[in-house]
Amino acid sequence: MSAPLSGQPLFESRIVSLPLIHRGKVRDIYAVGDDKLLIVTTDRLSAFDVVMPTPIPGKGEVLTRVSAFWFDRLRAIVPSQMLPISPETVVADDERDQVAGRAIVVRKLKALPIEAIVRGYLVGSGWKEYQQTQSVCGIALPAGLRQAERLPEPIFTPSTKAALGAHDENIAFEQVAERIGPDLAAQVRDVSLALYRAAAEYALTRGIIIADTKFEFGVDGDGRLVWIDEALTPDSSRFWPADQYRPGSNPPSFDKQFVRDWLEASGWNKQAPGPALPADIVARTSEKYREAMTRLLGDAI
Repeated sequence: MSAPLSGQPLFESRIVSLPLIHRGKVRDIYAVGDDKLLIVTTDRLSAFDVVMPTPIPGKGEVLTRVSAFWFDRLRAIVPSQMLPISPETVVADDERDQVAGRAIVVRKLKALPIEAIVRGYLVGSGWKEYQQTQSVCGIALPAGLRQAERLPEPIFTPSTKAALGAHDENIAFEQVAERIGPDLAAQVRDVSLALYRAAAEYALTRGIIIADTKFEFGVDGDGRLVWIDEALTPDSSRFWPADQYRPGSNPPSFDKQFVRDWLEASGWNKQAPGPALPADIVARTSEKYREAMTRLLGDAI
């Protein structure tokens, strides 16, 4: 994945040589035989759970490279579903440009019906809840914490995995145990916290604070836990520039914040369909994604 980012955005893949399994907010998933999948990360962007009609050039390639980096770097903590198979080899010759640099071939696994969220800083919905209850997702926190302040220890705050267009809902750890069993729930929690701590420590050396992140997991045929979907990307995580971090205020982030801010000011009702995005918002958002990748991967790009 060392090739330069292409300039041609891909809003939706059209792979006809493989059966289409699912189109998500960002990813298109195809079957490769009975035991593998091709995951194509498009340049689609969702905000407030609505997919915008305007793609962000290079976004899919950024997410793919960043995920591959983390899957490899943190493989000692938990294996990922990614396979050492070139995506170009599983599609037709005239479809290779749709997968180059933006797709991976993975093991087909049973996905767990939860999202594993780890928060290291008090921000977003966690900050709103803390102001009312002095807790986040039922986890009591010390008094007197400020917005965006680093938590004494990272906390595990799982949620449901909502369908496209619906909203995830925070759930207690006990509810996770009810859904997937207490042993697997404890493993998901412990692995999620270990992944976050290792990633956050490394990211700090690259000038990035990982405020919070979302993990997804599956299990293989033997019941072993496997990391799936994406890994610590600007879409699944809240990245802050360390040199602009000040407790008490919400720092700028390396993600779709330009889009969110513009949408909030546009008067859009946050219902589908989303409005077309202005060219300057698209360009600035694309640059933020690339900057996050460049900072994190450095010489590995």
